[in-house]
Amino acid sequence: MKTNKSYLKRLKVTKSGKILARSKGQNHFNSKESRRSQLSKKRSKEFPMTNKEKSRFLINAR
Repeated sequence: MKTNKSYLKRLKVTKSGKILARSKGQNHFNSKESRRSQLSKKRSKEFPMTNKEKSRFLINAR
């Protein structure tokens, strides 16, 4: 089975095995948002995944 590449592009698997994801809604028209919310969207957040989902979507991620 192959890795789902479109799904993998949204995630980053760290060396220790944690999965980080980009925040949603950060690509377009953020000028009217407060600076705090603009900066908080830049940071990656930990993405919870079950082992079943990992085996389905992230087979060859490393």
